[in-house]
Amino acid sequence: MSRSATSAPATIKDCLRVGAGFSQGDRAWIAEQFATLDSRLAAFHADATDLEILVKDRGARGQKVTLECWVAGHPKIVTTSVEEDLHTAVNEVRDELRRRLNDTKTRQEPRRNRHLREHTITDVISPELTPPLEEAAVAADAGGAEGAARGA
Repeated sequence: MSRSATSAPATIKDCLRVGAGFSQGDRAWIAEQFATLDSRLAAFHADATDLEILVKDRGARGQKVTLECWVAGHPKIVTTSVEEDLHTAVNEVRDELRRRLNDTKTRQEPRRNRHLREHTITDVISPELTPPLEEAAVAADAGGAEGAARGA
């Protein structure tokens, strides 16, 4: 069964554009650095996702790398780095985008998601499941006496 164009997952190969300050020749090494984002982007449709990376004042002191991500139905994500080393700056904007995409994915998960429920279940204990304090104290005393008798 083949997938239609609208249901294809987003990938760096399909969505990444290089903007001001980068050449098409730079695209290959940037795409290689960004390959780890494919697993995060797969949650979105390729035809509804765009990434653009730009660098202002490349190679100069105070250069600024900006990565912009547009996903239909979500606010635009912009990450920046003022790191002087271009490779480090590219990796910084990639890592920040990964964190922000994780946040976006977590926000869009259903409320009844098991992972999210597990935290609320352990935080709030139902009174019906908790024995009254007197019964708990008696049970603890009895357990202590039995343990002492077994140890003797």
